[in-house]
Amino acid sequence: MVWCVLGVLGLAIGVIEYLDRRATSLDAGAADTRSLLPVPVEQLGAIEIADRGRLHRFERSPAGAWFYHGVHTAATATHTHTADPLLSERIEHAFAALGRARTERRFDLAGDGALYGLMAPELVILVYRPHETQPLAQYAVGSLAPDTVSRYVALVGRRTVVTIPDYQVDNLRGLVQTAAARPEAGMAGAR
Repeated sequence: MVWCVLGVLGLAIGVIEYLDRRATSLDAGAADTRSLLPVPVEQLGAIEIADRGRLHRFERSPAGAWFYHGVHTAATATHTHTADPLLSERIEHAFAALGRARTERRFDLAGDGALYGLMAPELVILVYRPHETQPLAQYAVGSLAPDTVSRYVALVGRRTVVTIPDYQVDNLRGLVQTAAARPEAGMAGAR
């Protein structure tokens, strides 16, 4: 009798584990509708941040390390880059946080976006897949919301405004300041 109970219990545990793993794998394949970015950060090759009119580009090397890359002309397109390990780690952490950013509120864009600070956004974020010249998505970051802890964001080309935590924007601005302050800023170790 004891062996039968243990057998049934073992079978029940096995079935529960199987169903749990199956549900987890199905959930992992589903897109998170609250995620700010359209794809995981691991699938991105570059992120550009225009902060008050100044463009800062961050790229992922073929080895997967992030580095700060200024905007170069076609004449300098053949240079190579070496990622600074400390800066690369800082970039990785900042973008990992951005990849976890979730939208808080969502509503229709009213008028031209001036109410949300989107007519002349303080920050513009462009995300690129590896080796692509056209951005996968562009975000206009507007004003601080009345709750003082959220920031208005619009996916360019859509008539929807969302809010994200303001610390996400502060985090990106801190990254830009850190990268731009490096002695090799703009060339990111160009050789």
